[in-house]
Amino acid sequence: MLLKEYRICMPLTVDEYKIGQLYMISKHSHEQSDRGEGVEVVQNEPFEDPHHGNGQFTEKRVYLNSKLPSWARAVVPKIFYVTEKAWNYYPYTITEYTCSFLPKFSIHIETKYEDNKGSNDSIFDSEAKDLEREVCFIDIACDEIPERYYKESEDPKHFKSEKTGRGQLREGWRDSHQPIMCSYKLVTVKFEVWGLQTRVEQFVHKVVRDILLIGHRQAFAWVDEWYDMTMDEVREFERATQEATNQKIGVFPPVISISSIPLLPSSVRSAPSSAPSTPLSSDAPEFLSVPKDRPRKKSAPETLTLPDPEKQTTLNLPGVPSERPGRPKSE
Repeated sequence: MLLKEYRICMPLTVDEYKIGQLYMISKHSHEQSDRGEGVEVVQNEPFEDPHHGNGQFTEKRVYLNSKLPSWARAVVPKIFYVTEKAWNYYPYTITEYTCSFLPKFSIHIETKYEDNKGSNDSIFDSEAKDLEREVCFIDIACDEIPERYYKESEDPKHFKSEKTGRGQLREGWRDSHQPIMCSYKLVTVKFEVWGLQTRVEQFVHKVVRDILLIGHRQAFAWVDEWYDMTMDEVREFERATQEATNQKIGVFPPVISISSIPLLPSSVRSAPSSAPSTPLSSDAPEFLSVPKDRPRKKSAPETLTLPDPEKQTTLNLPGVPSERPGRPKSE
């Protein structure tokens, strides 16, 4: 298990970012999706938790085989996806990633949002007070991102918002900019496979860091697109974008709607499960079943007859007596 805490500051308020993060996630998922790969939205519905109150539950499938490193592609099937389940009780969220193909792999993310510059060192005391972890600050303006993801229009050093007047952030902006908020993310990665654990967990954290950096840069760079939206408007944008994204990757609504399945009691669903989401069956699939009437190959005789020692013939070899001693007779 590898645990890290990421802190990402934004030139926004927590209230503003409530709209911005929903808009960014939907648009980013659509942009990153293509035929056969991307983010399929399986479920998105309101949800009430007895402890956290009203929120939103979403379940997605993230198809990403081509984005895996070569050593990982060698051991996973070509049709490969990760299940994402998220419970959004803004300004507190829980997100889990699991994979039925890799039952010992999981990512657990807890997020809290506060109007400060990342100065709250005790924000996760109730969740991980005694757990050793590395704290990583992510600077959306000055940290480098992979070259293939760079766009000048999404660079906070160059972008300036017409609606808010914010932007063109310079080094040290977190010390003086107002308003400012921080996304605190406690990320736990588990891959309990001997010989691969350290390598995989470090690789996953690198991917998580890149995604957090890119996503938060985009949320700010797109601020003029979502700044005037209401919650109802951003939810409608989310719904329409999800439909377009599912069609883009070649996924169509199932015959039986998932929303028609009775919901579990809130006391059961309030605690996210880290178990694989794909149901397992003890019956072998049809293509693996052995035909019952298949004739058995006969590569050897069905019975094997051993020679009778009493009737064995004697070989006449030079220097060897021709008669074999018989069994001693019982007195």
